[in-house]
Amino acid sequence: MDIKSKQVDVIPMINHYIEEMGLHEIFDRYIPNTHNANIKPAQVYCTMITNILVASKPLYKIEEFFIDYMDGRTEPPELATKYNDDRCARDTDRLYQADRSSMMLDAVASAIHVHNLEMNTIHNDSTSLTFSGAYNEQSEEAVQLEYGYNKDHRPDHKQIVFGLNITEDGHVPIGYEAYNGSTADSATHQPNWDVLRNFLGKEDFIYVADCKLSSQDNLNHIHNNGGTFITLLPKNIKEIKQFMVQVKEGKTIDWETDYCIPAKTKKDKDTLYQTYNNEVSVDGYRIIWIHSNHKETQDQTTRERRLTKAEEQLQELSDKLNQYYLKTHQQIEKAVKKITTGLSNQLYIEINEESSVENVQVGRGRAGENTQYKEVITITYSLEWSRNDEIIERESRVDGLFPLITNSKALSAVDVLKTYKQQPFLEIRFQTGKSILEVAPVFLKKNERIEAMVFLFFIALMIVSLIERNIRQQMKDKGIESLPILPTGLKTKSPTW
Repeated sequence: MDIKSKQVDVIPMINHYIEEMGLHEIFDRYIPNTHNANIKPAQVYCTMITNILVASKPLYKIEEFFIDYMDGRTEPPELATKYNDDRCARDTDRLYQADRSSMMLDAVASAIHVHNLEMNTIHNDSTSLTFSGAYNEQSEEAVQLEYGYNKDHRPDHKQIVFGLNITEDGHVPIGYEAYNGSTADSATHQPNWDVLRNFLGKEDFIYVADCKLSSQDNLNHIHNNGGTFITLLPKNIKEIKQFMVQVKEGKTIDWETDYCIPAKTKKDKDTLYQTYNNEVSVDGYRIIWIHSNHKETQDQTTRERRLTKAEEQLQELSDKLNQYYLKTHQQIEKAVKKITTGLSNQLYIEINEESSVENVQVGRGRAGENTQYKEVITITYSLEWSRNDEIIERESRVDGLFPLITNSKALSAVDVLKTYKQQPFLEIRFQTGKSILEVAPVFLKKNERIEAMVFLFFIALMIVSLIERNIRQQMKDKGIESLPILPTGLKTKSPTW
């Protein structure tokens, strides 16, 4: 008997989700096998999605990867060698030319139907997909890799802006858009909301996003079309500045202790949220102020760190005075200002001048009876600094505060807060895409193929999210508190991919 041992991994589970969503049929409907290839494009795409989920190999290594998996499974082993880079590249080109928007909507509609996803609240955010390389020759019709505000902190690299919509129910991706790298986040919300409205066939879902949504045009667009929004307000808005000044000056706020999140470990403290419905609104919308004891501690720690760093830099600056580019009051003042930017006068800083007069001989030679002298005034500078405790105490009065804005009159302040608190799960989805699925780099040179691959990454991310949701749902239904699936058998209450 000839027995072979081959790796299976999570492929059977992935195939289950691919089959129940009908992804093979969706791909086949939009990209039929018109070339009579021995492997349909639909199967190639499903195979590439599986590769992304299991190992995320570049196109030229997919064949090598699948040889270890396909031998001994339902397909003949020789099929693995047919998933070569040329085939994958050709089918990626066909995917780019296809109607990916309709394919995405069909796939999402299938996921909603099969998994009974609730669509009452949709969260949106964007991130950077960062690429190394010049990418000087790009197709003008495809998404453009450009320099922009890079959220990976790589402004020297070109990027694509990747916008993502997820449900509050299980945080499952239900839509994405790839934007040119220089696109501002604020410009994406109106078209994105319109697409969601058309897809869902309703306007009464709650749209949640970060502060880039808070422009007057964006909020009015959603409100005037019958939608509901919740977002964070930036602190540079006039009404927000006024309220913050009032609090710093001692304004009494009638906080309500509304919401408590129990600590996950014994070392942590419970997170307490207090709410206050501000009587001042922006464009007639509700402003809800939130105070978090956890954020208050973070703000205090951040302030102390920044003050300590500024004091250390001032000491370094003090040691360098009166030499090189620190010989004038103006030069020193500029250096001090750079160090203390953003500290709001929380440090007293004095630039002291000391003058000394010295008689210096005019001309060369040994001094004699007729030698002439002139007075030379030398100015030396020194720094003195100390903390302005009064200003620090004043600034600390707004620690832990942040403002939310909504046009909903039906939701309570606590409900608005609870809904917004689901927003960070988008960052988890982005982290999954970048660190686990390795959405970037994608090892491709053509921006058309990059755009097509982003679509497959979205499908893979949706499958990951559905798997996580189903596992957690079954744990809840069966009363299972945690699973021992972490390294060394450690347990987790929230299994992730």
